[in-house]
Amino acid sequence: MMLKLNKLLMISSIALALGACDVDKTEDGEMPDVDADAGELPEYEVKKTDEGELPDIDVEGGEMPEYDVDVADVDVGTETKKVEVPTVDVTMPDEEEGEEEEDDR
Repeated sequence: MMLKLNKLLMISSIALALGACDVDKTEDGEMPDVDADAGELPEYEVKKTDEGELPDIDVEGGEMPEYDVDVADVDVGTETKKVEVPTVDVTMPDEEEGEEEEDDR
């Protein structure tokens, strides 16, 4: 009996290993539309009969795990560049014109 069970187990393992396949998703699925009536919850009257209290807990400090992380080596530096700034000419209106516009309002 044990020999038959071992053979069955071995054959099942081989069949599982050979039958494994690669699956590629070709299309997104869609959940069905479901209309459900929420119904009504029964009404309860709740009265607090005791104040209750939280348990006393003693906590000691733990220790975080340590990790060795290999990160990229980044060199950061500065470089001086000369940038031309355009000249902007601004012509302001005469004060007399501004007063006349205020009078027209």
